[in-house]
Amino acid sequence: MPMQSVEHLIPIIQTAVGPVILISGLGLLLLTMTNRLGRIIDRSRSLSCELDSPDACISERVSLEIDILWSRARMIRIAIMLASFSCLFSSLLVIVLFLSPLVALDLPLLLSFLFISSMVCLICSLVFFLLDVNRTLMALKIELESHKDRHCS
Repeated sequence: MPMQSVEHLIPIIQTAVGPVILISGLGLLLLTMTNRLGRIIDRSRSLSCELDSPDACISERVSLEIDILWSRARMIRIAIMLASFSCLFSSLLVIVLFLSPLVALDLPLLLSFLFISSMVCLICSLVFFLLDVNRTLMALKIELESHKDRHCS
C-alpha cells in the first residue's frame, strides 16, 4: 500500500514544481524591489538636507525630486505588496495541490483561482515596477537639467 501512495504523490510533486519555481523567482524580484525602495529612501534623506538651501532654485529642484521619490516609493510599495500576494497565492496553490488528494477533494476551481490570482498579482506588480522605472528617468532628467543650467550660467 505505501508504494501506491508514493506513486500517487509523484504526479503531484511534478505539478507543484511550477509554482515552486515561481516562488523562487518572486523572491529575487522582491529582493530587487526592496533594494530599490532602500535606495529611494536613502536618496530622499540625502536630498532633504538641501531643502533649507537659501537658493530658491535649488530648493525647488530638490522639492520636485523629493515629490518624485515619494511617488516612486508608493509605487514600489504597491509592487512589493502585489509580488508578495503572488507568492502567497503560489504557496497556497502548492498546499492545496498536496492536500486535495489527501482529503479526496477535486478542487479545480480553487486551484484555478489561486493560479490566476498569482499571475494577475505578478503582472500588476511588474506594471508598478515599470512605472517606477519611468519615474526614475523623470527624476534623472530634472537632476541633469539642473546640472546643465549650473554649468551654463
